[in-house]
Amino acid sequence: MIKQDIIHHVIDRTGLPRNKAEAAVDKVFDSLKKSLASGDRIELRGFGVFTVRPRKTGIGRNPRTGAEVTIAPGKAVRFKPGKELHLSD
Repeated sequence: MIKQDIIHHVIDRTGLPRNKAEAAVDKVFDSLKKSLASGDRIELRGFGVFTVRPRKTGIGRNPRTGAEVTIAPGKAVRFKPGKELHLSD
């Protein structure tokens, strides 16, 4: 599913015009991005939790040359699905 699919679902379920549905979806994603950029935790009940965690410095390998490469520390977004989102086999 891509962003346009989400916009189409909003249009189908609400009857909003395309420009308003697209603006609403954009605002939601912008709010999520800003929250994650500031390090906040986002909890969507029944869906899951997004958190920002530090990523350690590491050593990787260049697959072409096999040379070691230092991986700089940074931050990564992690997602933990909620109970209702767990899929059974």
